[in-house]
Amino acid sequence: MGGRCSKFSFCWFHSHLNPSVLESSDQENGGKNEKNLWPSFSEYSLEELKAATNGFSSENIVSEHGEKAPNVVYKGKLENGQLIAVKRFNKFAWPDSRQFIEESKQVGNLRSDRLANLIGCCYEGDERLLVAEFMPHETLAKHLFHWESQPMKWAMRLRVAFYLAQALEYCTSKGRGLYHDLNAYRILFDQDGNPRLSCFGLMKNSRDGKSYSTNLAFTPPEYLRTGRVTAESVVYNFGTLLLDLLSGKHIPPSHALDLIRGKNYLMLMDSALEGHFSKDDGTELVRLASRCLQYEARERPNAKSLVETLMPLQKETEVPPHVLMGLKQETESSTKPLSLTSFGESCLRLDLTAIHAILEKTGYKDDEGIANELSFQLWTSQMQETLNLKKHGDAALYLQATCLFSLGMENDAQETLKDGTNMEAKKHKNLKTV
Repeated sequence: MGGRCSKFSFCWFHSHLNPSVLESSDQENGGKNEKNLWPSFSEYSLEELKAATNGFSSENIVSEHGEKAPNVVYKGKLENGQLIAVKRFNKFAWPDSRQFIEESKQVGNLRSDRLANLIGCCYEGDERLLVAEFMPHETLAKHLFHWESQPMKWAMRLRVAFYLAQALEYCTSKGRGLYHDLNAYRILFDQDGNPRLSCFGLMKNSRDGKSYSTNLAFTPPEYLRTGRVTAESVVYNFGTLLLDLLSGKHIPPSHALDLIRGKNYLMLMDSALEGHFSKDDGTELVRLASRCLQYEARERPNAKSLVETLMPLQKETEVPPHVLMGLKQETESSTKPLSLTSFGESCLRLDLTAIHAILEKTGYKDDEGIANELSFQLWTSQMQETLNLKKHGDAALYLQATCLFSLGMENDAQETLKDGTNMEAKKHKNLKTV
């Protein structure tokens, strides 16, 4: 059943669930011992970032509204091969470079695997740019609202909510609890399919600019009154994200709260899930969303309470995120060139002389005691001559036959040649002796 956990049950869940799902590994608190895997914060030159983004090419734009966005985000690649996201502010943002670099460094000091971390910035002339880790698997908005092959599974939706709560708790613990315009476009998915909170929202779009660009229907009530973002405002936005996860749609909070008060909250559930969710978990998530969306800011839970409430709801914790998301994960072997032995390289070059030399070094003898059979040396010599004459022939066929012969499978080698050799090769007199 739903409901908040006692201290005992909290500890039980923490000890029995997969640590990789439950724990965030920021630098100071340990976790996965990944301290040295995160790059330190750096200051980049404008030329470096121009080169990385092909001169800020429109083809590299990855931000939500493309070139129409007031601050455009580009995909880039540094000289060392690292993929980056570059946010380029408009010309009127951050006129004071000292304020910009101070804010950037404070956010750049954060390091967590729940964040798309800020790794650098640039401030030359009137240019102001932020550089972050690139997340290749797009946004929560894409996977929730515009999915193609499959809707996001219930277990993954719960994991997204939990990871986001952990990200907010971490930022709060480091004195950066204010997040500007938290929405489904701010949640990104890394190469493993893990959700991460974009670091860009930890800084305003300008020193004195607006903190919200979304529809006013999704804006915290106190922001409409005062124009100020508070920690409670962030929790309100977290509640709107819970509604997104529940419904698969961007529903105005007022409409959702009407359904909840009328006990019609099951109408909130995403029909694409086709009932594949726990009603108890759904009820608990609706309750949490309702608490986050309270009109009075002081009645909303804090980030720590969000984590404690969401932790026991986690499902299928042993399943990797890319599996839940239906993403194809690049393996290390698929991204690195194949390393061949000298024998493998000789086979690849179809260098039969080198193949024979390697076999001799390993103790190979030329079919001693076998009468009326070609020796491997003579056979390879004839095959090499045939390959040289047959410029456009099927080289792979002869390589296969050669390898079969080297393994002592002479009959198979002969059958391979008989079945696959074209008419021109069959007429060659040396091939007839095989």
